[in-house]
Amino acid sequence: VQLQASGGGTAPAGGSLVLSCAASKRTSSNNGVGWFRQAPGKEREFVAGISWSGESTPYPDSVKGRFTISRDRAKNTVFLQMSGLKPEDTAVYYCAVSRTSYAPTGYPQYNYWGQGTLVTVSS
Repeated sequence: VQLQASGGGTAPAGGSLVLSCAASKRTSSNNGVGWFRQAPGKEREFVAGISWSGESTPYPDSVKGRFTISRDRAKNTVFLQMSGLKPEDTAVYYCAVSRTSYAPTGYPQYNYWGQGTLVTVSS
């Protein structure tokens, strides 16, 4: 299984970016998918998740109302739409497939990871 994350780049504060996570096979079709981020010197942080049904989409308070996760089953792709970006959103963003049908917040609950895509928000 391979996950390919893309869409990172540089955006101004208040701007928007859309990240994509494409899976190489339909392993994610029955599993939850999560997005995490890691800034230099900080721990990996959960930023969004989507259950296999799409009915559950948890977000931490730090991004709630600004980030939206969605999935296209036909394309085996999960998206993270980010708006109202802040300099503190600067990090490498990773997508990951959960071990279950849910999208928990802890990264040990995920067993497949993408390579990461860098998001830089300028002030």
